[in-house]
Amino acid sequence: MREDVVRDIDHVTEIDRVLKGIATGRDDVVAASWRRCVESYGMDPTRVEAAHIVTEAQLREHREQAERLIAIARSGLQALFRQVAGQNYVLLLADSKGVTVDFFGDPRFEDDLRDAGLYLGSDWSEDLAGTCGVGSCIVTGEAVTIHQSDHFGLAHTPLSCTAAPIYDTGGSLAAVLDISLLRSPTPKASQNLAMNLVRASARRVEMANLMAMTRRDWVLRFSASPEFLEVDPEAAVALDGSGRIIGLTGAARSLLGAAGGDRPLIGQRIDALMDLSVDDLPDLMRGRPAEDRVLRLKDGRGLFGHAIAPQTAHGLARRHANDLPGALSSFAGPDPALQRLLAEAARLARTGIPLVIAGETGTGKERLARALHVCGPGERPFRHVVCAGLGSAGVEAALGDLGDAPATLFLDGPEDLGPGAQAALLSVLSRAPRLRAISASRGDLAEACREGRFRRDLFFRLAGLTLAVPPLRHRQDFDWLLDRLLTRRKAGDRQLSPAARAELKARAWPGNIRELENALDVAVALAEGPVIDTADLPPPACAQAAEPDPSDDLETLLAACDWNMARVARRLGVNRSTVMRRVRKSGLVPPA
Repeated sequence: MREDVVRDIDHVTEIDRVLKGIATGRDDVVAASWRRCVESYGMDPTRVEAAHIVTEAQLREHREQAERLIAIARSGLQALFRQVAGQNYVLLLADSKGVTVDFFGDPRFEDDLRDAGLYLGSDWSEDLAGTCGVGSCIVTGEAVTIHQSDHFGLAHTPLSCTAAPIYDTGGSLAAVLDISLLRSPTPKASQNLAMNLVRASARRVEMANLMAMTRRDWVLRFSASPEFLEVDPEAAVALDGSGRIIGLTGAARSLLGAAGGDRPLIGQRIDALMDLSVDDLPDLMRGRPAEDRVLRLKDGRGLFGHAIAPQTAHGLARRHANDLPGALSSFAGPDPALQRLLAEAARLARTGIPLVIAGETGTGKERLARALHVCGPGERPFRHVVCAGLGSAGVEAALGDLGDAPATLFLDGPEDLGPGAQAALLSVLSRAPRLRAISASRGDLAEACREGRFRRDLFFRLAGLTLAVPPLRHRQDFDWLLDRLLTRRKAGDRQLSPAARAELKARAWPGNIRELENALDVAVALAEGPVIDTADLPPPACAQAAEPDPSDDLETLLAACDWNMARVARRLGVNRSTVMRRVRKSGLVPPA
């Protein structure tokens, strides 16, 4: 009898013995899961079932719901994958339902990984897949290793899967991080390192998520030792102005649980858990040695703390350009939407998260990409690739020499790539894990993906997060931009007349900043005196009034035009009365 057949018979026999209450030496977690598989889920251990893969529509829904966490986690997961890729590990990020929403693996083994379920869209919930790393982690809420024959299903017994939970700031399970091998050494202890890595990575994702979600609040980070308190703390809580806990990491729940008694930690005051009030938090900020920042818990234990002050609501909503890194500070003026976008870009700049910059032609997508690159970590090359007309050979020729060195890859119009070029680009990205991709797209890459015009796996490699740059007609900093562009043109003492300025502000600018720059070049060349007047301005590049863009948000246009109905009407190419009717129908009122 073949060895694999004997092994399968032994596996089924052992499951039967565990169900009868006979100890076989299996971990309690595994034995309990086996019993659930049969008694609660009605599974048959003799059946060999293929991996469960959700449909594309279902995967898209799961990814959309987990989009923020995916973006926050991606940089850390890329770093983890670089650590373990040489040992043939695969990383899976599953949502709280068990569906894989992000994936890092060697594309050379893509078919084997897909067949094994170690791929995007695989559903590892325990009631479908049986005993497995992700499923058992979801049920127990604890980190687990399900090694080879620990798995319930015969199809999964070659695998070794180590998974750790990721909790949201309210203490609910948000995701599971899993590190798996198609084949591994026999001893389960061989996965101890994997367990340490996956636990540490899950902890860091929770920390990043807490910091991102609670910027307006105090955050108290703490560790049992002072050495890595400021760079890699063990746990953290977020506190409101009265000192009540409003968010925490999973490790904080473990560290503070005993001090908090049986009550949930959310809502408790920090001074009920330790000898510390909210007024003491400034003393725990940087400036004092970490070993001097001691937190004394009510149960007598000691921890070391580091407090991070809240950002003001005003600073978050309307961040001033001077607070931004230099390359980003000159991108926009006093436009609230753009300042929020730039504040987000500044936080993303030093990460490796792949970004898509979406916007109409001429809105400054390449300039924003270069600013992100300049604000990024260390010295690295900036490789600009125009995707239009590029075939698979062209992709290899343009990117084949990148190697393993850190670099920024700027893809101009990835939606223009054909199927062969998309496959070649995916291969390049897989071979260069330290390559940070920033793409500029005129269209909707997600829509192209849904319609089958763009590879789903490539989309997920490029679109960690999308930054949407508004068109010029929606910008509230038009005067600032106009003056800045005029200064750049070395126009001497030339100034725009009020009439010329009003004319420029009233245009629709379908070509956006690029069209405005061309218009100013012509005006500066034609103006004979110190004042640029309407006669010096070229006619609009698209003289025929365009149909109103249905995607144009009327309230945004009104804000950009300071509620000047005539200016809005000219930008939309309609009568002023039409704008008035739309305003009344929408129930919009000018700001106080």
